[in-house]
Amino acid sequence: MRMKVILEPCDAGGYTIYAPSLPGCISQGETCEEALANIQEAITLYLEPAEDDFLLNGQALVQEIIL
Repeated sequence: MRMKVILEPCDAGGYTIYAPSLPGCISQGETCEEALANIQEAITLYLEPAEDDFLLNGQALVQEIIL
């Protein structure tokens, strides 16, 4: 999966990074490389379903797809 992220330098040093297509998915790092690694982890967690996402009635099917 490809996703665009925005990397901005912070006034206090380091970088803030976020994924515009995922509201609220934001991270930071002391270096560009650290910020990129951190946002990858944040995106993975953002897209991971929570257990309470599966509160379904008895007729619903849960399917997993690969993007």
